[in-house]
Amino acid sequence: MIKSFNKIKGVQGSLKLPGDKSISHRSVMFASLANGKSEIYNCLDSEDLQRTINAFKQMGCKIETTNEKIIVEGKGIDGLEKPNDELYMGNSGTTTRLISGILAAQKFATKLTGDPSLSNRPMQRVIDPLTLMGAQITSNNGLLPMEINPAENFRSINYALPIASAQIKSCVLLAGLFLDEETCVIEKKESRNHTEKMLNLRIEEENGIRKIYSSKKNFPRPAKYIVPSDISTAAFFIILTLLSKNSELKLPNISLNISRIGIISILKKMGADIEFENVEIMNGEKRGDIIVKSSELKNVEIPAEIIPNIIDEIPILSIAGIFAEGDFVVRNAKELRHKESDRIKSVCENLKLVGLNINEFEDGFQISGNLNQSKVTFESYDDHRIAMAFSVLSVLMDQGGTINNFECVAISNPNFEKQLEAIIKF
Repeated sequence: MIKSFNKIKGVQGSLKLPGDKSISHRSVMFASLANGKSEIYNCLDSEDLQRTINAFKQMGCKIETTNEKIIVEGKGIDGLEKPNDELYMGNSGTTTRLISGILAAQKFATKLTGDPSLSNRPMQRVIDPLTLMGAQITSNNGLLPMEINPAENFRSINYALPIASAQIKSCVLLAGLFLDEETCVIEKKESRNHTEKMLNLRIEEENGIRKIYSSKKNFPRPAKYIVPSDISTAAFFIILTLLSKNSELKLPNISLNISRIGIISILKKMGADIEFENVEIMNGEKRGDIIVKSSELKNVEIPAEIIPNIIDEIPILSIAGIFAEGDFVVRNAKELRHKESDRIKSVCENLKLVGLNINEFEDGFQISGNLNQSKVTFESYDDHRIAMAFSVLSVLMDQGGTINNFECVAISNPNFEKQLEAIIKF
């Protein structure tokens, strides 16, 4: 559908956001693996999360959703059952890559399929380490569909990540949970660390190199998970508030995991008025309230080492860059081309529609020039983060704007429009 947005006067109020997407996926997976009953509160309700829930239901887990929580009857280390049909992953790359590590350790074969977008995203990056562990995997030239067959000799490995990726890291570490001997993942650039925090994995760090270990002793046990709200979702509303005049917004119970708040550190360097309140640690994860106020921003250099931890926020960060002083430049972000859309191209093509000067690079882009305030229709490219980023731009433009195929926001945040309406002033 095409969704139209009008210019707003400002932002005011408090907004409770849905649970963190990465932590929600892991909570459902770990609860499904544990032997017994777990409860998950504030779990994200989205299409991607339904893929994870449905996959474990197909493998025999009893999962009940109520208004306030999800109750999971986990199957234990040897309890998952062979699904009667293929496991359909929809658009969820997180589900696909993480569950691959779990499936590689099973005594039954499974087939993973996905929608056209996911079927074009690279899976060789998880096939390679799982094959080293002994898994028998066939695929469509490194793409879905992918069949995972029982290993003759499933074994632990030491694996150096070729790229900074929490999904690859987690895939290997989850496979390692089924083995007596420790599996080790080595990363030179730190990526999101939810898996190691939630499973309390052993970590060695020296000279900037991290070694993360997993084995049977880390296998999940029944637990109560309280999922903090998603900072990647919060980023859209944070930047909208910063760019709106005379505005202030409170976002309670947001994940403040150190590997996720790179977006906050960049915005603060740009001059953003952002503060944390009521900070605490629960389930190994830091969380707290974020207070945001209108700010005058200035573009800054974005260090290469922070890119893996802001990769999902770059589309909305680029919107902040349009209104900030100076040129906005992002480099070292080639991974953006392998998301739900080619996000480098998606951002660049949309920004050309409003008259900005765009230099597109293989690993990023540069934005300069003045915004043309004429109303245009932006393409979502069926990518939820592109749709939400350009919705924010639309409400900041004098004539507003429209988004084509806006419904794709349901992949991560079905209630995005209602959340926006709850805080904006006309």
